[in-house]
Amino acid sequence: MTYRRTAQLVDFHCHLDLYPDHAAAVAQRERECVFTLTVTTTPKAFPRNKELADRTHYVRAALGLHPQLVADRAQELLIWKEYLPSTRYVGEVGLDAGRRFYSSFEQQKSVFAEVLSACAIAGDKIISVHSVRCAKVVLDMIEAKLPVGSSRVVLHWFTGSAAEARRAAEMGCFFSINAEMLRNERSARLVHSLPKGRILTETDGPFTRGETSGGAPADVKPARDGLAKLFSWEHEEVDVCLNENLRALLS
Repeated sequence: MTYRRTAQLVDFHCHLDLYPDHAAAVAQRERECVFTLTVTTTPKAFPRNKELADRTHYVRAALGLHPQLVADRAQELLIWKEYLPSTRYVGEVGLDAGRRFYSSFEQQKSVFAEVLSACAIAGDKIISVHSVRCAKVVLDMIEAKLPVGSSRVVLHWFTGSAAEARRAAEMGCFFSINAEMLRNERSARLVHSLPKGRILTETDGPFTRGETSGGAPADVKPARDGLAKLFSWEHEEVDVCLNENLRALLS
């Protein structure tokens, strides 16, 4: 089978504003034609991210309130709501039930519920969601607060069970996969089981190891190459699949 050539790689979850030179990181992604969702951890960071992304063809800025920061920044939900009408993209949002952040879990749920409700009312949002050690709770909340068809969810670095992944796929969720996930045998098996039409790639840079040097944005090719190896596909076949999935998500 012959696959059309494409130069566009996809990094659907990274933090370009956390690199030493934010503007240079955005410019590099634009120059390399990498479709990039640059997520924010606080809504106060969103205006500068949007300013830089709006000058590009390939970079999109997402409006976030990271669950790991909710204990200190829950009051910024008001700012988040103020900016929501100005963007289609939301992230990083969600829940984190890890040991370091569990003390704020109830507060995280309250904030995430408001985020989902606001996205449901606004409609046509694309939401990059964090779900550490709480996939069931995240899926329950999405099901309760986000009517089918109102917005679309991409589960970032998903670490839930196979049953939870199947449930997420049945709910219409996409999954963004990074190279770190493919180094873990359990996680790689989970990725292999996902519907191929729901997979995107991500770096989560600068939080993944070994994908960056000299302050440059993390390279998403290791994730793409890892998927090719996992599925026994050619790189071109993975590229076509990822681009078709991206178009389906954004359509």
